[in-house]
Amino acid sequence: MRTPVAAPTTLLVAALLLAGCAAGSPDPAGTATPSAAAPPATAPPAVPTASPTGPFSPTDVAWLQLTVAMTERVLPVLDLVPNGTTDPDWRRLAAQVEAGHRADLTRSRRLLAESGAPATNPHEGHDMPGMVTAEELAALRSATGAPFERLVARHLRAHLAQSVRMAGAAQRAGAHPATTALAAAVARDGTAELARLDRLSEADRPA
Repeated sequence: MRTPVAAPTTLLVAALLLAGCAAGSPDPAGTATPSAAAPPATAPPAVPTASPTGPFSPTDVAWLQLTVAMTERVLPVLDLVPNGTTDPDWRRLAAQVEAGHRADLTRSRRLLAESGAPATNPHEGHDMPGMVTAEELAALRSATGAPFERLVARHLRAHLAQSVRMAGAAQRAGAHPATTALAAAVARDGTAELARLDRLSEADRPA
């Protein structure tokens, strides 16, 4: 069962989470599920440090950590697409989204290293909004064809929508230039991917 978990609780991060994690995750019917209260994060907040392009704020670090966690959770879903469907449009979309996410993951990890944040993932094991749970991933592995495509569409839409919301908040509230630039790119690319996903889902609906 999905148990949404809040991110590290610092005052500057709260605004980011209000626009991101607090938004809740969609249920199968498409309605929002409120986020449950969560225990405090066990990892201590990272101390922002300076880089050649400027200082990192707690918001920068928190968003980068969340982006890494969310991306690591969605990549296994995209990896299933070539075997789950023979539709070339779905395969093409998954390949494009995966390539962009892997590039963003590399940039996020590099920026986190520059920030001096701990290498450990503070969201390890957390099922937050926009993340696919182990049970949902297992259901995807056992599905093929149209049922698989519907499941992928639902999970990918939830992931992209949450990523866009959080990236927009990070772009507005962040301080580190390279991090806010990455947030802007994630928001822009995620919006475009959502549009492509909507077109593909619409084409799959029976007339």
